[in-house]
Amino acid sequence: MIEDKPLRSFGRRQGRRLRTTKQGLFETLLPELQISLPEVQNLKPQAQLWLEIGFGGGEHLAHQAGLHPEVQFIGCEPYVNGIAGLLSHIEEHKLANIRIYTDDARDLIAALPDNSLEQVFILYPDPWPKKRHNKRRIISIEFLDTLARVMKYGAELRLATDSADYAAWMLERLLAHKNFRWKAKTCDDWLSPPAEWISTRYEQKALAGRPTYLGFKRI
Repeated sequence: MIEDKPLRSFGRRQGRRLRTTKQGLFETLLPELQISLPEVQNLKPQAQLWLEIGFGGGEHLAHQAGLHPEVQFIGCEPYVNGIAGLLSHIEEHKLANIRIYTDDARDLIAALPDNSLEQVFILYPDPWPKKRHNKRRIISIEFLDTLARVMKYGAELRLATDSADYAAWMLERLLAHKNFRWKAKTCDDWLSPPAEWISTRYEQKALAGRPTYLGFKRI
């Protein structure tokens, strides 16, 4: 039996000091876009609602928001420099369909209404490669239970990782879960990125290895 304890799945909250322009966006734009747990609990979106957990520098989230202006997005990221990166993309591309949650994604998911998400992205989460840290990985049986509650039937969960060990970890848990079905039919389905993909700066570093792309359907 697989047992996972819900420890914090992210590391540090800030790297290098923000430049003046990004610090300004933090002070002016972020308060307009930041979403709170009380607000989420009463959320009744008029449009489709998609969630990206750990959006890094925000490139993928901004790309998806630009392609799908009819969709409402929530991006979850505790890393200050990543939030600042997304804010820059939002300002540059005049995106009006992104809200931001700046703390632990599991708290956000616990507060979301049932059957509220049409799509979820978890791209290159921290692999916590040391064995003693594996229990900090966000993909766990308990996490998938809570995620299944807030995903509509037929909703898609997309994951990517450049860690072969973490890919195996993800597959073990997702294949064992009754509420998710792997969409892959050939090996190209997990070796090639899905449609509407944008390669981020992080992925360009990961391409020295072999990223794994996993798509699961909520059943």
